Amino acid sequence: MSTASPCSTRDDGTGSQQDTRQPMGYCILFVHGLSKLCTWLNRCGATTLIVSTVLLLLLFSWKTVKQNEIWLSRESLFRSGVQTLPHNAKVHYNYANFLKDQGRNREAIYHYRTALKLYPRHASALNNLGTLTRDTAEAKMYYQRALQLHPQHNRALFNLGNLLKSQEKKEEAITLLKDSIKYGPEFADAYSSLASLLAEQERFKEAEEIYQAGIKNCPDSSDLHNNYGVFLVDSGSPEKAVAHYQQAIRLSPSHHVAMVNLGRLYRSLGENSMAEEWYKRALQVARKAEILSPLGALYYNTGRYEEALQIYREAAALQPSQRELRLALAQVLAVMGQMKEAEKMTSHIVSEETGCLECYRLLSAIYSKQEHHDKALDAIDKALQLKPKDPKVVSELFFTKGNQLREQNLLDKAFESYKAAVALNPDQAQAWMNMGGIQHIKGNYVSARAYYERALQLVPDSKLLKENLAKLDRLEKRLQEVREKDQT
Repeated sequence: MSTASPCSTRDDGTGSQQDTRQPMGYCILFVHGLSKLCTWLNRCGATTLIVSTVLLLLLFSWKTVKQNEIWLSRESLFRSGVQTLPHNAKVHYNYANFLKDQGRNREAIYHYRTALKLYPRHASALNNLGTLTRDTAEAKMYYQRALQLHPQHNRALFNLGNLLKSQEKKEEAITLLKDSIKYGPEFADAYSSLASLLAEQERFKEAEEIYQAGIKNCPDSSDLHNNYGVFLVDSGSPEKAVAHYQQAIRLSPSHHVAMVNLGRLYRSLGENSMAEEWYKRALQVARKAEILSPLGALYYNTGRYEEALQIYREAAALQPSQRELRLALAQVLAVMGQMKEAEKMTSHIVSEETGCLECYRLLSAIYSKQEHHDKALDAIDKALQLKPKDPKVVSELFFTKGNQLREQNLLDKAFESYKAAVALNPDQAQAWMNMGGIQHIKGNYVSARAYYERALQLVPDSKLLKENLAKLDRLEKRLQEVREKDQT
């Protein structure tokens, strides 16, 4: 059974023709009536009537122009609605939604609250108000009130679930997110949020099922394909991730996040030219620091320092408050031998954040290249005072400290520092070798051999270690020959 569209017209000889003839008839009637009035009135009266008519036409013309101004933009239309119907909750809610989309959160909050004053049972206004408030307790209250009014409000379930997720209330969050999907099976964000939460808990099979269900129900969601790609990379299936990143880009050709993720994936696979291509495609969409940064890292790690320098300078100019970008720029400057600028930039970062471990490590390297070993040693001591939790990081710091002490010929202290390094990380081959070298210099050949051999177990192809052991062999042979000669 078919039904006619409410906007359709029938060609029956009456409908559409009447629509055009009626306004024409009114016009003829108006002119005829005006003519009759003019003949009835005297000359002065006719003039007055004409003037009045002209003024009336001008008034309506002005009114039409002013009304047209209201339709110039969505904002003027919404604002007009609020001015015309200030006691209507719906117009305040619609205007608040517009303001929220524009990022004008304070104004949006005002109009959401006004809508709620006029209609306290507006669940969507409560939900949206919760997304804008910075106070988590207040946001939670708004979401809960929305759900009391509308228990199947999938957006409120989603938002409350994410809030509880951030508060480490994982199981409650999972329940709410599942309900959000139940009542909104085409809500792609809910699938992504639930799957990522399950993956955090290492419930990978469940996460996989959620992602696949999401893609089945929301096949056109580019974000969902991108997020599934990230999950596949993290769970050890990078080859499968490629297809989903590419699908995200097909669905949304300006999806620069998927492009960057695809670039990172190719970078991890050692396909640097493909990685560079995708980074550059992302930059054609948006010239952002978060896109420039991985491209700069690619250039830096492949020895293309001039290009890395240009990229990091641009990224740091776009986000001057981001410490990591300025630190990366300082590292490139140091590698390129521009020590003064690198030192100045790194010292400035330290003045802003005294707990910057990597800053002290970089300063130590800069001072070491300048042969300012006292300053280099001081920087490493400051890094150690921060007490990093990763034992391998602490091991590296003790190793670097040992190098600076050795440069100052403080061999006993250097040895102790290397010893602390291998205690934290026994695989630190260079520290074992340096300990052997110190014992070698001091004439403790038996100890030196033991340390060299331990290092050789870790790096069996080291020519330097083999040469040092050969030197020990020759020295010990000479000593043996001297002893035998003395005995005779």
